[in-house]
Amino acid sequence: MPLAVYILGLSVFALGTSEFMLSGLLPPIADDMDVTIPQAGLLISAFAIGMVVGAPLLAVATLRLPRRTTLIALISVFGLGQVAGALAPTYEVLFVSRVVSAFACAGFWAVGAAVAIAMVPQTSRARAMAVMIGGLSIANVLGVPAGAFLGTHLGWRSAFWAVGAASAIALVGVATLIPRIPLPERKPELRRELLIYRDRQVWLAIAITALAAGGVFCAFSYLAPLLTDVAGLDEGWVPSVLGLFGVGALIGTVIGGRVADAHLFGVLLGGVVASTVFLAALALLASNAVAVVVLSLLLGFSAFFTAPALNARMFNVAAAAPILAGATATSAFNLGNTGGPWLGGTVIDADFGFASTAWAGAAMTLVAVGLVALAMRHQRPGRTRVIATGSTTTEPPHAHPAKTSKPSKSSTISTISKPSKTFPAVSGPSGD
Repeated sequence: MPLAVYILGLSVFALGTSEFMLSGLLPPIADDMDVTIPQAGLLISAFAIGMVVGAPLLAVATLRLPRRTTLIALISVFGLGQVAGALAPTYEVLFVSRVVSAFACAGFWAVGAAVAIAMVPQTSRARAMAVMIGGLSIANVLGVPAGAFLGTHLGWRSAFWAVGAASAIALVGVATLIPRIPLPERKPELRRELLIYRDRQVWLAIAITALAAGGVFCAFSYLAPLLTDVAGLDEGWVPSVLGLFGVGALIGTVIGGRVADAHLFGVLLGGVVASTVFLAALALLASNAVAVVVLSLLLGFSAFFTAPALNARMFNVAAAAPILAGATATSAFNLGNTGGPWLGGTVIDADFGFASTAWAGAAMTLVAVGLVALAMRHQRPGRTRVIATGSTTTEPPHAHPAKTSKPSKSSTISTISKPSKTFPAVSGPSGD
């Protein structure tokens, strides 16, 4: 695995910490900003909305820009967004800072994922994505609990300052260690890349990703008040339980990334079914502190066990448009991260209680299970699919997208089996 892929994973640590740390900071933010906990929860949705909108917009805007320069600019804006959040005098300013940070985060994910995919063979795509998602998992193991700890002892603003510092370190890594990316053989054209959206498997992949992610984060976003108000744990337990979720996420990412390249649909189906079962159990056992702690670990595992497969699936069905594939995957995950907290806040406002967020999440993942089965059914042998070059390709007679036919010569991206000083072409007009 090229060193640059690990650098991208390290950068994602800062991005992921900022994205998810609010799960442990909602009560102090609500108190300080004089808003309700569901209103504070909208800050999570604001970040997710920024990711949904920002990923495709920035993917299109930077389609012909140098990849390394783009990554440097995006991580810089993201870091400044954390500083703005730390200094925010009002809820409205904090809300805007979250959206701006999310735009930069979305662009970094989209471009970074395409660069990572470009540097490995097709049969290692899930592993490459697992390295990037591993940064997200470590953020849940270390970053999110650390943010909750800082929020409890030094105030929630200190968590934003810490992420700003982590972003500065990531900036140095990207600027110095991301290698030269050569010119593509053919300049990317937006019209050709947009043709991927004519494929129903792309839309199924979007829906599955959104529902699988949204179901878990419908409950996870309100895990802190569930732990204290329903399970009866002291506030000091919150960072530890969030850390357990992250431990499960890290283990799930490692195992899922290694298995998904060979058994993609098996990972998708097994992981989403497991999330559904764990969410239902969390709803039923919410008043049992031991059960909630164990289920937090298991939910982290099941959610991130499927994440590499969800990403790899998107790149497989939209292989001829790697930048838009990365942007679409990012948007899909954050559609779930938007809808999940919103649905959770809705059931809380309806006086169903914090435990009801797990029932709502289970309903979302149950629909995702049905869509995975539908995608498997339509993955028929020999099916002809339109790709973004305007030509067609025939899928092989099996349901393992990680082993699909080799990309055509007209593809905008090529892969290599071993890292070298010159990496495969990724959309961009210069060798930066």
